[in-house]
Amino acid sequence: MDSMTAIGAGLAVMVGIGGGIGIGIATGKASEAVGRQPEASGKINGVFLLGIALAEATAIYGFVVSLLILFS
Repeated sequence: MDSMTAIGAGLAVMVGIGGGIGIGIATGKASEAVGRQPEASGKINGVFLLGIALAEATAIYGFVVSLLILFS
């Protein structure tokens, strides 16, 4: 394995950091929103889960790209 390949794969995996930060921010904001308007918790939960799914998808894409770089 070339050292540049390893560096590229490492950079691709670092996308997971962004996903983790995004999920943390979404959780904090959803908790604040439910605290302010408990009656809207159903709608807040729906939007929160959609946001988490999108943030996690970007992290998974980065992981898949790193695997493709390593094994291709």
